[in-house]
Amino acid sequence: MNVPKTGYRVFSANSSSACTELAKKITERLGVELGKSIVYQESNRETRIDVKESVRGQTIFIIQTIPRDVNTAIMELLVMAYALKTSCAKNIIGVIPYFPYSKQCKMRKRGSIVCKLLASMLAKAGLSHIITMDLHQKEIQGFFSFPVDNLRASPFLTQYIQEEVPDYRNAIIVAKSPSAAKRAQSYAERLRLGLAVIHGEAQCAESDMADGRHSPPCVRNTSGHPGLELPLMMAKEKPPITVVGDVGGRIAIIVVRNIILDLYVTSFTTIAGTVKQVLLLILRVMALLDGRLSLQVVVTNTVPHEVQKLQCPKIKTVDVSMILAEAIRRIHNGESMAYLFRNIAVDD
Repeated sequence: MNVPKTGYRVFSANSSSACTELAKKITERLGVELGKSIVYQESNRETRIDVKESVRGQTIFIIQTIPRDVNTAIMELLVMAYALKTSCAKNIIGVIPYFPYSKQCKMRKRGSIVCKLLASMLAKAGLSHIITMDLHQKEIQGFFSFPVDNLRASPFLTQYIQEEVPDYRNAIIVAKSPSAAKRAQSYAERLRLGLAVIHGEAQCAESDMADGRHSPPCVRNTSGHPGLELPLMMAKEKPPITVVGDVGGRIAIIVVRNIILDLYVTSFTTIAGTVKQVLLLILRVMALLDGRLSLQVVVTNTVPHEVQKLQCPKIKTVDVSMILAEAIRRIHNGESMAYLFRNIAVDD
């Protein structure tokens, strides 16, 4: 049996160019070859995986990025993990820089916690460990029955600000909402900059839709027993967008978490009219900005965004393949992961 000396293999679970490119960067840093496999869709859109080499007794790392077709990417990951499991791989570890459905991690009225369902599906398919980056909520790690390494992209983004933003000492960190103030404060303290907070965003807060207790009837129900009548609750009314803090004449670095959706565009347009110059700092992005905003968008390559980059030349990409490769190397060698979390604040 021809087993590589490394004892582990790295496969790409996605046929997209972005995933293959990220996988190649990681394998180049590790000094190994990318595993030979074919990932494609049948004419009826069924996912088919063909592994072209033996994986018996080896530790396998599956790299999977999440494009706009999220459900297809999930099926690719599940089918590949199961194919490797049935091929007698020793351990199967998923490298998923952006974990899909992570925003559906709370009960919303009569909905479901889809993130928990996906965690169970991955375990059933054969994964025994995952490496991801900046989960929407750290508590998501509790949904899994196996270890989760939640890496951070903040060191790469702060380094970009220090090296690429002219006169960044004249900048100010802006939290997009009061709930994001702790995360923004972490950036401000690390960069030795001031802090401002945007208050009154147009979108509904996630806590407003957490469960059914926040959906009282519009009118008092008089048909029941008088003793069971509930008091009426006044609806929340969000104030106009304002910026708390001095941003005059400064570069505003707005810290935004997770994927940017089209619904943010109106809010950011209003904000851009308030501050003189805005540098939008984003951990992951899948936005069609198409030049409508006078911003510089700094993102990581955890999510494919080639099309958006062609449509908006202001998007700049920060490569995080180095930390993913180091995490793979340390896990394979049984080394501590603490080094990858040095100087990482609790609120990062």
